[in-house]
Amino acid sequence: MVDVTEEEMDNCTFKSDTVLSDVHLHCPNKRHLMVRLNAVGQPVFLSYFKILWNTEDTPAEKHVREAATEREKQYRSGDELCDQDRNNLKKERELTSEGVEALLDDDGDLDVVRRPRRASDLEVEDLLRDRVYPVILMKGNDDAFEDEEQECTRSDVVKIEHTMATPLEDVGKQVWRAAFLLADYILFKRDMFRCCSVLELGGGTGITSIIMGTVAKRVYCTDVGEDLLSMCEQNVALNKHLIELERGEVKVKELDWLKDEFCIDPEAPYSWSEEEIADLHDHCTVIMAADVFYDDDLTDALFRMLHRITHNLRNSCTVYLALEKRLNFTLRHMDVTCEAYSHFRNTLNDLENLQDRKMKYIVEPIKLDFCQFLIYERIEQL
Repeated sequence: MVDVTEEEMDNCTFKSDTVLSDVHLHCPNKRHLMVRLNAVGQPVFLSYFKILWNTEDTPAEKHVREAATEREKQYRSGDELCDQDRNNLKKERELTSEGVEALLDDDGDLDVVRRPRRASDLEVEDLLRDRVYPVILMKGNDDAFEDEEQECTRSDVVKIEHTMATPLEDVGKQVWRAAFLLADYILFKRDMFRCCSVLELGGGTGITSIIMGTVAKRVYCTDVGEDLLSMCEQNVALNKHLIELERGEVKVKELDWLKDEFCIDPEAPYSWSEEEIADLHDHCTVIMAADVFYDDDLTDALFRMLHRITHNLRNSCTVYLALEKRLNFTLRHMDVTCEAYSHFRNTLNDLENLQDRKMKYIVEPIKLDFCQFLIYERIEQL
């Protein structure tokens, strides 16, 4: 048993190989209950994610958005420049337009016009800061978590156990933006997915499969690693009332992309039965994966798995892939690159150009102009 003191929780330090998801940082006024330590000693948190069926902004969100928009307009138009800065800018334009040296200060340095900060700017920043401040509670603080416990059976709240920071090999235990993006699309197109049989590759905490389980007939949520699959199964159980409300079903199964066959060993946890494999092949029409393209070898393995599975399906199938294009500075290129994304695109192109008499793959992008039902930052890199 590993003891984690309150002081250690207040002074968290991350190693160089730590990967941190920021989804939980964008949950306004939400608290995260540390419920246990998992098998490898990582703190496991329980978070509540509300489905916003009414997608209109709250008064606070509306104020933040309007203030930020107005500030940007004023900044672009120069309205926020104080009199002195406006005069300096005018002089600078006059001087440079006549071919004379740019405006300099008393020391001979270039005088850069700066935009002054206003009180309204600070107010907006305070509101935004409130949106990204997680409150971590230790298990046993029942009074502080009473409101969340009352939400456990609500039809618009998803409960997820997850970690907040892990080594790269355990990133499936965190919640990622692309999973929320795919969940948004499922909720937006829920009539299209109704009564479908679905396979998720790299399901992680299971949040996307759980959302899909509220509309689809059956979902096979797959990943690898007993500790991760146990967490995923726990999350399915926590949200059983949401899934059963629509008479759906989510099954947690092991599927290792580095192996050619399904795990059918009855002694192994999360193995497949022959009936389940036959059901998948006979009825699956949707395959999905979210934020699983971060390692080139795993990307290659996933596409090989996709090719094997789709070849055995009786019906035509649509594959939904969601990911975040992550920018990294590399010494090899001495520039900001997206190597994992570039490899994903190249592999996707290879799949589309594959000469196969039985199968034909067509790749189509989806515009991200659909409604947002979950609270996260929908950045342009998604």
